[in-house]
Amino acid sequence: MKNLIKLLAIVFLMGVCTSAFSQEKTELIFHKPENPARASAPFSEAVQAGNLFFLAGQIGMDRRVGKLAEGGVQGETEQAIKNIQGVLQYHGLTLDNVVKCTVILSDIDDFKAFNEVYVKYFTKKPARTTYAAAGLAVGAKIEIDVIAVK
Repeated sequence: MKNLIKLLAIVFLMGVCTSAFSQEKTELIFHKPENPARASAPFSEAVQAGNLFFLAGQIGMDRRVGKLAEGGVQGETEQAIKNIQGVLQYHGLTLDNVVKCTVILSDIDDFKAFNEVYVKYFTKKPARTTYAAAGLAVGAKIEIDVIAVK
């Protein structure tokens, strides 16, 4: 009986310790963008929580010229991924660090064309959710956001 009580006490204490450690506060860092001109945006391009990086959605906007990439959904997909790569690189990460993608298409009929480009870049096959929305910012055909782990 004494051994059973000791065992139960140990199990209880292990549970308390595990619970206490799992409740530790995670530091949140709202990173400033690499490009100071984007600092006035009403959102952060990347928010870090521990070793997780949550990136804001990226559309296929070519920032050098300030307009959507040419080539329809495929051109915009490639540009959106290049934009994601730029943000990741700024934080010492690559597409291989991505564990989750959320993809929003303006037209679900573009899924096959989008996917042809996507698979060339996300070779590790992160988890993904894809859906269509009635409209995206500036008339974009696609928006992609990712979660990455450092």
